[in-house]
Amino acid sequence: MRIEVRAHPCAKKNKVEPIGEGRLKVYVTAPPDKGKANRSVLELLAEYFNAPVSRLRIVKGQGSRDKIVEIR
Repeated sequence: MRIEVRAHPCAKKNKVEPIGEGRLKVYVTAPPDKGKANRSVLELLAEYFNAPVSRLRIVKGQGSRDKIVEIR
């Protein structure tokens, strides 16, 4: 399954907000520095979908706010 994600780093709190079919806004407190925000996005999505982090990966948008995340 692939999901479109709009990441918001440096947020006040971590949360996931659905914005449509297969689309999510993900707010993380981590800064976009050396992959910290990407790692936080994956950890938060793993918790949201009740799946291990190892089953998630960013397939597009490593350096962008708009990402495609794959859940295997």
